[in-house]
Amino acid sequence: MEASRATTTTTATALELGGVRQVVADYVTLTKPKVQLLLLLTTVTTMYVAGDPSVSLVLLTLLGGSLSAGGAAAVNHYWDRDIDAQMARTATRPIPSGRVSPRAALAYGLLLQVLSFALLATTVNVLAAILALSGFLGYVFVYTIWLKRRSPQNIVIGGAAGAVPPLVGWAAVTGGLDPAALYLFAIVFYWTPPHFWALSLLMKSEYERVGVPMMPVVHGETETRRQIVLYTVLLGVLTLLPVVFGFFGAIYGAVALVLGGAFLVLALRLQRRADRRSALRTYLFSLAYLAALFAVMVLDARLLG
Repeated sequence: MEASRATTTTTATALELGGVRQVVADYVTLTKPKVQLLLLLTTVTTMYVAGDPSVSLVLLTLLGGSLSAGGAAAVNHYWDRDIDAQMARTATRPIPSGRVSPRAALAYGLLLQVLSFALLATTVNVLAAILALSGFLGYVFVYTIWLKRRSPQNIVIGGAAGAVPPLVGWAAVTGGLDPAALYLFAIVFYWTPPHFWALSLLMKSEYERVGVPMMPVVHGETETRRQIVLYTVLLGVLTLLPVVFGFFGAIYGAVALVLGGAFLVLALRLQRRADRRSALRTYLFSLAYLAALFAVMVLDARLLG
């Protein structure tokens, strides 16, 4: 009898712990942590390009930025719960699966943004807090609510929200913004369309089924691939302008030229072959491209600064 009771108690405890772990995992999932990693990388690298920040300043800025981006992601989960339930890739997310209620997800997202603003304003500076808030508002209202279901240019215009992290990082270190910070913003802004359109080629059928007017759905795959090439060329030129204006030196310029050339080769191959493998390679390379580009900015600044 005692052994049976002990077994029952152990099982109940295990179930409770499993339930707690699932809840924690769901609320972490709402913040889209994988998407955040690259955003936070552009923040921290920009901080070391802008100056010589303390470890505490870097950690506080990253925490504030993570709270803001996570809040925006949670609100995105709330707003898109209807179409998420219809797509295989997103049907198991916390809200469509029924594990988290829409109201709880919305409240969670708003709370994270409030905490982000309070933290950044009190421990970093008000400008960094305002910029992070602008990224939140841009992602929620401009991209998610206004453009995503209305225009194939959704990711072009709405992509500005994802380009805000370098501005937050720069403002955190310097207390202001200057042309170099705006160039870093522009690089992420122009990187977003070829990056996301490569992914949208892979997800075209799902976007089409739920009526989201992504570029391949509205203008077709051929035009999408052409636009990827166009934006890749524009991005390559843009990444070299900071060298022309003296913001970065030869190390950055050489690496930016090589990375841009490799990106363009993949974009042209995607245009020529028009297969899923080429789209996936272009998408995956775009992730490594942005990470490497911002990393070499720090190397260049440290060696030549």
